Amino acid sequence: MSSPTTPCATLQCSDLRFAHAQGAAVFDGFTACAASGAALVRGEEGTGKTTLLRLLAGELQPQGGQVLLNGRPCGDLAANDAGAVFWADPRASALDGISPAAWFAALARRHAAWDASALQAHVAGFGLESHLPKAMEQLSTGTRRKALLAAAFACGAPLVLVDEPVAGLDRPSVQYLQQVLAQRAVRGGPGIVLVAHYDALAGVPWNAVIDLP
Repeated sequence: MSSPTTPCATLQCSDLRFAHAQGAAVFDGFTACAASGAALVRGEEGTGKTTLLRLLAGELQPQGGQVLLNGRPCGDLAANDAGAVFWADPRASALDGISPAAWFAALARRHAAWDASALQAHVAGFGLESHLPKAMEQLSTGTRRKALLAAAFACGAPLVLVDEPVAGLDRPSVQYLQQVLAQRAVRGGPGIVLVAHYDALAGVPWNAVIDLP
């Protein structure tokens, strides 16, 4: 379902260092890598999963080391190419006031490799049809997350960041999520879907697993 025009991707964290203000270091010399396909960042609560995604998305800046996508700093890519990295924080209120349908339309203009047929399939797979015209803040936690997941899997970005995907999902949606991720892992590229979660998600043959201490 990904566009053949999307380049294959390589992600590398080298000697990464980061600490929140007045806090202990989250990362101190952290190194990891992933290539095209589906990769898992695995760790318990408080190990830095979301922080790592925010560093990769350019929301936070490393205090040492590098986070690179295809040899370029992720922060530079995110700042200069809106379609290079997909990241939508499921806990943020940035999308309040907009409907999933309007958000999808805006994303389609931003991402050159946006796949409309894939979006349609994911909307159906997650059972989102009746929720498309509603405002995001009117959606339940699970339904809002389904909208984020449908967009993530349709965007075609070289790097797609997904945080704790099963929170609030019903069982059929979890099964559909596992199916989509498994297909992405088996198919490989072209881009990287990087999922942060506390376990491996049954049935997903991850191309890489990055364990956080």
